[in-house]
Amino acid sequence: MTVQDNITGPLTTESGAPVADNQNSETAGVGGPVLIQDQHLIEKLAHFNRERIPERIVHARGAGAYGTFTVTADVTKYTRAAFLSEVGKQTETFLRFSTVAGNLGSADAVRDPRGFALKFYTEDGNYDLVGNNTPVFFIKDAIKFPDFIHTQKRDPYTGSQEADNVWDFWGLSPESTHQVTWLFGDRGIPASYRHMNGYGSHTYQWNNAAGEVFWVKYHFKTDQGIKNLTTAEAAETAGLDPDSHQRDLREAIERGDFPTWTVQVQIMPAADAANYRFNPFDLTKVWPHEDYPPIEIGKLELNRNPRNIFAEVEQSIFSPAHFVPGIGPSPDKMLQGRLFAYGDAHRYRVGINADHLPVNRPHAAEARTYGRDGFLYDGRHAGAKNYEPNSFGGPAETGRALWQPSPVSGRTGDHEAPSHAEDDDFVQAGNLYRLMSDDEKERLIENLAQFIAKVSRDDIAQRAIENFRKADTDYGKRLEAAVQALRG
Repeated sequence: MTVQDNITGPLTTESGAPVADNQNSETAGVGGPVLIQDQHLIEKLAHFNRERIPERIVHARGAGAYGTFTVTADVTKYTRAAFLSEVGKQTETFLRFSTVAGNLGSADAVRDPRGFALKFYTEDGNYDLVGNNTPVFFIKDAIKFPDFIHTQKRDPYTGSQEADNVWDFWGLSPESTHQVTWLFGDRGIPASYRHMNGYGSHTYQWNNAAGEVFWVKYHFKTDQGIKNLTTAEAAETAGLDPDSHQRDLREAIERGDFPTWTVQVQIMPAADAANYRFNPFDLTKVWPHEDYPPIEIGKLELNRNPRNIFAEVEQSIFSPAHFVPGIGPSPDKMLQGRLFAYGDAHRYRVGINADHLPVNRPHAAEARTYGRDGFLYDGRHAGAKNYEPNSFGGPAETGRALWQPSPVSGRTGDHEAPSHAEDDDFVQAGNLYRLMSDDEKERLIENLAQFIAKVSRDDIAQRAIENFRKADTDYGKRLEAAVQALRG
């Protein structure tokens, strides 16, 4: 089914003048050269040359849909966020799914984490929760992110992704062992966006009306059930239908089969953080459920497709820095870097006024800023004063922060994150491996070995294998044998 606005009347130029002929360019006589005075031709070609904006450096390939978040449990003792204030309350949302490493023209069915970026259009402004389909990530400090992504992208000499680069970096970054185990396990290639979980991944702050602080992690559990593709199934799907995930999501919503997720949170009282067995702000770690059981707080439903992919999916912007009263950041070093990097990426890619676009602007609130001008500024402020404070009735500060302050101490410096009792880079990767069935372990080993076997240097391959051996002796032993069998 094609969705299209009902546009009628004569074809016009962008300035509204009627177009006499849209089939033939104006020429100097029959068969003569084309005239530059053909404004319609020049306008069409110039617009066509500019129809693409720079694609996202990461998460370029994506799909999105609008939906509704409904509160199902009372969480007011934990947060004063207005959109979470009462059971049954509904908030409009927009969710963008994506792959991470591929470019805009890549296939959907690939072994890659999936972005899970969710915008809540709340009465206090937009709240963006920018996560993945895994609860952890490869690195724990944003200063390593450009280097990590460079290893996943095209090599500057070969122009292709190179196994040497990927495993050289992962082998030298042992904190990646947990996420790599996730990625090469059965959940590494979701069958569709509808059949995977989403996670906030980072730790965030919730604060209640009394000013009490809690640390939280978000979980979005798919109600469609987890479904994944094997490596062989994914290769066939990617070749036959590169748009498989996008098409599946769109067609499900068109036929009224609205996908839903049960929303859960893990909640940690702020006082627990200092002495917790893992660093609770380390993005490469999970909080075991026996320590902080997930509790259900809501239901997310996707029920409306975008009418224009470019306007609403490609130009959609999300930033972890978009908080609302009652929710804030944590000391997670990856999150802290993303608070800057996401907004900066969108200012470069879409423009300084990207937040004015319909998909990005608040839907249940009004943005009142003193930001003015810039590319594609729409003049919304008319002649209102552009400074603060002023005595002309302009917007004024509230005096109340969105989140509670966190205590800090010590000297400035390039510090590693604080170490907790069980903080090493391998314990949770080993726990994950030992949770797997024998069949799951066999597929994990095969997937890893197929990729590591492509590495050209023995020292890079061996270093990568040693990280898995440190997670679990059997894990490393089986992987080494599988790699050796493939490498001869």
